[in-house]
Amino acid sequence: MKASSLSSLALSLVLTSTMNAAPPTPLPADTDWSKVDWQARLTPEQYQVTRQAGTERPFKNAYWDNHKAGEYRCVGCDLPLYASAAKYESGTGWPSFFEPIDPKAVAEHEDRGWFAVRTETRCARCDAHLGHVFDDGPKPTGLRYCMNSAALRFVPKGEGATVEAEAVQPAKP
Repeated sequence: MKASSLSSLALSLVLTSTMNAAPPTPLPADTDWSKVDWQARLTPEQYQVTRQAGTERPFKNAYWDNHKAGEYRCVGCDLPLYASAAKYESGTGWPSFFEPIDPKAVAEHEDRGWFAVRTETRCARCDAHLGHVFDDGPKPTGLRYCMNSAALRFVPKGEGATVEAEAVQPAKP
C-alpha cells in the first residue's frame, strides 16, 4: 500500500473514531451490563472514556457548546441523565450541569487520580464513566457535573426526550 493511501486511511480512521457516531440500538433496561461487548457497541473514543475512565479534550467535543433543548442520556445504556435546563456555561470546555434528572441515575465514587481527590460520576445503570462533580457550580445546587460528551447521547426536545427541556441560554459576557 502506498504511503499516501495509508495516510488517507489513518485520517479516515481518526475522523471516524472522533465523530459522534449514531448510537447503537438501545438494550433492554434489564440487560446484564457486565456481559455487554462494549468495544463492539461503542466508538473507540466512547469506549476509552466510558470503560477506561478517559477524558476527552476540552472545547473539542460534541456538546460543550450545545444550546438546544433536550436531554442527555448515557451513551452505553440510554438512561436519561441530564436535562438541558440544568446545563450551563462553565467555561471549562466540557458540558456542565448543576444537577442530574434523577440523583439515583448518577453514582458517585472517590477518584484519587491526577494527584488530587475528586468525585467521579458513573452511570448508575451500566457503570459508564461520565466525568466528575465539583462543588464550584451555580445555584441552586452549587454543583458542577463536568461531563464527557463521548459518554452522552443528546436527544432533542420533541424527538423522544422524556423530561421537559429548555434551551440553554449562553452566558452573557
